[in-house]
Amino acid sequence: MSDPLVTQLLTARNGGPKLPASAGDGLTRDRIFAVQAAVAAELGPVGGFKVACPPGAPIIIAPIFASDIHASPSEIHIPEGDEVGVELEYAFRLIAPLPDIDAADFETQLRDAVEILPVFELVQSRLADPRGATPALKMLDNQLNGAVVLGEPRRDWQGIDVTRAEARLTLGHETLLDGPASVPGGDAFATLCALTRALGDHCGGLQPGHVVITGSLNGLPWMTPPTTATGWIGGLGSVSMTLTPV
Repeated sequence: MSDPLVTQLLTARNGGPKLPASAGDGLTRDRIFAVQAAVAAELGPVGGFKVACPPGAPIIIAPIFASDIHASPSEIHIPEGDEVGVELEYAFRLIAPLPDIDAADFETQLRDAVEILPVFELVQSRLADPRGATPALKMLDNQLNGAVVLGEPRRDWQGIDVTRAEARLTLGHETLLDGPASVPGGDAFATLCALTRALGDHCGGLQPGHVVITGSLNGLPWMTPPTTATGWIGGLGSVSMTLTPV
């Protein structure tokens, strides 16, 4: 028998009712990952992962569907009246097979196996109350991932200090960020390393071509489209998207 949470999430993604807070009652980490995998089996393939390493708490992992990954500039259609969030982030894309995580020089090999990109994450939820949802319920809903928009990659990135960022973000005519920005977890590459060590074969594991996003440089501003978002990260370049209600 299929998991009712899988059915609810698929229904919500197809325009049906969103999940109430009670859907999070009694959620275990194992069930969250089982539901993520089951939804991915229906809507995949997976094109990457979203990761966060909150202090004093287990790592957060959520798949990103390949169909939700777009090249900048991109126009994304949003259901009329829906509220969404916009996050500017460091991302990595695996351009070679993942090295053995038990290798003594694993991190050195991994640096050579990825390129870095500036990205937008569109935060979009299948939950009735995403702002008030528990951490478990957010992770059940793929950590509220709606889409990812990719800027141009940089392969010779090893000289870039990803423990810090100079960044700029505008939404419409409003500038939300212009200058130094805190990197979630303090080190975007360390966050990538943590994911590779924790992921295993969940949702097929990390594969060449996959994108890993590492957390917002600008917090989580919520807004209701239409709007145009333009972002820039020093050393990388720009990324942009237009959010259009339908």
